[in-house]
Amino acid sequence: MIEAELKARIHAREAVMRLLDERATARVEVYRDTYYDRPDGSLEKAGQELRVRTVHGADETRTVLTYKGAAVDEQSGSKPEHETRVEDADQAHAILRGLGHVEVIAFEKQCRNYDFEARGRQMLATLVRVPELDGTFLEVETLVDEDDVTAALGDIREVLADLGVGAEDLTRETYTGAVAAQRG
Repeated sequence: MIEAELKARIHAREAVMRLLDERATARVEVYRDTYYDRPDGSLEKAGQELRVRTVHGADETRTVLTYKGAAVDEQSGSKPEHETRVEDADQAHAILRGLGHVEVIAFEKQCRNYDFEARGRQMLATLVRVPELDGTFLEVETLVDEDDVTAALGDIREVLADLGVGAEDLTRETYTGAVAAQRG
């Protein structure tokens, strides 16, 4: 499956949050993301990602292992995504290190997630704050087959417009790149 996704910098966080609260009940979670690569950096060079994410929510803590392939849509950065839940975060990290991967960067994301249906699709909208970065981001995504990416991105653009987010607010900036730059 392809994660068709657009990300924007939000300037009116409270207004966007109110509109999202009308669509769905928020799930407030804190993500602890650790990204891995091969020692030669070949995953990043190929546009791929390997991540262990531990999600701390109100009712549970869960860990997922995620691999994202190279972008299938350069304008949005939408990528194939393969994700599975793992029982033990420490063991997942140990397995990746044991296979020769090295930790590239780790950081926290404070997220407010909304699951809803729009334009006949299941969507996930996430308001994101990364403590090390200025501002708030909004990600809107849906999972689709590769031949449906363009239409799905059009539907996501309509959802963003409904939330008062325009094309000028969209960004391809990655959290990993922005955090790394901030750390110098």
